[in-house]
Amino acid sequence: MSHSIGLNETLTAYVQAANRDETAALKACREDTMAMGDVANMQISPEQGAFLQICARMVRARIAVEIGVFTGYSALATILAMKDMHGSDARLFGCDISREYTDQARTYWAQAGVDDQIELTLGDARETLCALAPSIVGEVDMIFIDADKTGYDAYYEAGLDLLRPGGVILFDNVLWNGDVADPAKVMADADTAALRSIAETVKADPRVDMAFTGLGDGILMAVKR
Repeated sequence: MSHSIGLNETLTAYVQAANRDETAALKACREDTMAMGDVANMQISPEQGAFLQICARMVRARIAVEIGVFTGYSALATILAMKDMHGSDARLFGCDISREYTDQARTYWAQAGVDDQIELTLGDARETLCALAPSIVGEVDMIFIDADKTGYDAYYEAGLDLLRPGGVILFDNVLWNGDVADPAKVMADADTAALRSIAETVKADPRVDMAFTGLGDGILMAVKR
């Protein structure tokens, strides 16, 4: 499981305990994923899940898109907040390439009673977003991107087209365990370079307001003007 950089185990536990308790389905998703070994690092932390929920509430999100679903924790956290606000009208569109991981995600969505409100498409997210565009362009309230890092720039451009003015787009892992601040690692690794690049792109983009945060492994936020 991901955790916030710079927090020791004591502070991490305190932060997580200071947030409200996870639902049973969220807890099961997190604990089962943690038992999967090193790959569990792809899962966001509980405090990041709470952050996504409050972001969804702040923009009154009814339609959301997630690129990179994994075992479903972030999608579940988001749709639960949206359902609480909008009931059966809440809808989340998920994009991923792994049937193995997303089949696992579906079990937790079903446990929480939201599986009929999440539309999951497997395949290249660029193609999925293009296919979705005619039906939801300009209507999406929130987008969470936690997928292949070299694709972040393309997902950003596609996401901006889908977002309504005032909608928010969030990128995970923008600190990359601190590697983005090391010029040698930026030069040597394509993922690190892509993360450094998206931060610079969003900072300079007049189409959005933005904030780079240190939550988790770094979350970059952009609000469409």
